[in-house]
Amino acid sequence: MPTGVIINSLSILFGGIFGALGGKIISANFKTQINLIFGICSMGMGIYAIAPMKNMAAVIFAIILGTALGLTIHLGKQINKGAQLMQAGISRVIKNNNSELSETEFTSTLVTVIVLFCASGTGIYGSLTNGMTGDATILISKSILDFFTAAIFAANLGFVVSSIAIPQFILFFILFILAQFIYPLTTPDMILDFKAAGGFLMLATGFRMAKIKMFPIADMIPAMIVVMPISWAWTNWIAPLLMK
Repeated sequence: MPTGVIINSLSILFGGIFGALGGKIISANFKTQINLIFGICSMGMGIYAIAPMKNMAAVIFAIILGTALGLTIHLGKQINKGAQLMQAGISRVIKNNNSELSETEFTSTLVTVIVLFCASGTGIYGSLTNGMTGDATILISKSILDFFTAAIFAANLGFVVSSIAIPQFILFFILFILAQFIYPLTTPDMILDFKAAGGFLMLATGFRMAKIKMFPIADMIPAMIVVMPISWAWTNWIAPLLMK
């Protein structure tokens, strides 16, 4: 049962509705300060996920290799292009009736929100974890942040933010299904190292949300693909050699 995926999508749906209806009363200072709290919460979730890792060297290598791969293929730019296509489709259905934003500002902000909700490292990691182990904790924790984030964005963009819940659910549900086929091929140590890699992405996301350092989160996503085979190779091939 994709409990976490469902809860996460509903949080965006209802957060967007809440923000569109009452978001105008939220002050600019409140939005800025609460975003800092979102950031520190993401960092805390990342640290919690990193702590139990089994093969630190394998995880570090996976983060570096995966990010290098993402930067090489310009994954971040490709994700932005995909978000722009989503934005075009959404805007055809829900028009920009917000007089406070120009069409350019509206489009740019909406693309940012689509990337944030549909292509975040935390969301991808949480969906895979939910599918592999049944643990929905990551996505449920993310849902709390996403509800308020959606509300704040909806205060400027309107009800269009709620519609992002649909493509987000589709993407995360596909990851959830794929994870169930991957899980039988894994070991407990591989799972812990996978969670640690996701933790690094959540930590980097927290730095971005707090506007401390703009890490290339989208380009780091391949790290979660390569970390489990690297963890397996480290445990079965490299570690035994180091013990001799």
